Amino acid sequence: MDRPRLLNRRSLLGMGAASAAALVTPGCSRGRSQEPAPAGPARFATGNPGGVYQKYGDGLAKLVTEVTGVSMTTIPTAGSLQNLKMLSNGTADIGFSLSDSALDAWEGQDSFASGVLRFTALARTYDNYVHVVVPTSSNIFKIEDLKNKDVSIGPINSGTSVIAARILDAAKVKVRPWRYDLENAVAQLTQRAKEPTKKGGIDALIWSGGLPTDPIAKLQSTIGFRLVDIGKYAEQIALKRFGGYILSSIPPSIYQLSSSVPTLAVPNYLLARRGLSDSWAWWTLNTMFRRQTDLMAFHEEAGSLDARSAIATMPIPLHPAAERWYRNNHI
Repeated sequence: MDRPRLLNRRSLLGMGAASAAALVTPGCSRGRSQEPAPAGPARFATGNPGGVYQKYGDGLAKLVTEVTGVSMTTIPTAGSLQNLKMLSNGTADIGFSLSDSALDAWEGQDSFASGVLRFTALARTYDNYVHVVVPTSSNIFKIEDLKNKDVSIGPINSGTSVIAARILDAAKVKVRPWRYDLENAVAQLTQRAKEPTKKGGIDALIWSGGLPTDPIAKLQSTIGFRLVDIGKYAEQIALKRFGGYILSSIPPSIYQLSSSVPTLAVPNYLLARRGLSDSWAWWTLNTMFRRQTDLMAFHEEAGSLDARSAIATMPIPLHPAAERWYRNNHI
């Protein structure tokens, strides 16, 4: 099974050659000379070290800085929940978020029950996939086998922690939860796999990330790993939480698996704080598309960016400058 909407250097998802060139050719003149440079620096809330948010964000910030001549710096974070709070309180100018967390913040639900947050959207970028990772040697084969096990469910203030809780609740499985970031979760899983009779380590990790998530991929050459099928509960969650989740699967080629693994996909949004200048919003979005091939060198998920689906950020409204960019490029 091929990953949906993958955009690469040879194919722009069936878009016409003229439309593709207008969107991604560096130096294309459409609106370029008319948009003023940003007046000051910008801050980009990304995610966990080693994760897709961090690699994608670092690459985008570097390219935007190069294009505009004005500094965009990245801020490593725990993930979606922290990023949303930073956008709301003005300590970040743009940031990544999972769509389900953004929806919770917009509606004041669950982790944001204390009050709604407001922000705008630049684009839907790519989809995260829920990974339930266990060593090849593990006797965990289904989600119910996680009962009373040591499981990393993602850091506090991460989007992973939100979806991990929903999956475990749907399965009615209680675990011994650990709040590791991605790199520490991988280290703890490796420790338990290599020294199962000693104290320490974890039995499984749950992670929501793009494909591939490199620290997870590297486990295949050390301890080896499998992904647990969560299709049954993914369907329940997708039907219950309309708009935030998509039924999908992880293709075997991504992690050298024996077969595809049913899971839950979660769209990612690139969001902006309210009041972000038109120039920063426009140049960030323009760079994402015009320098897409260069951005793919930082992480291949940049190839999933598709102008036709990028506008699908409902119910989060597009930033006015983003809306103008899409309209001027005939989207």
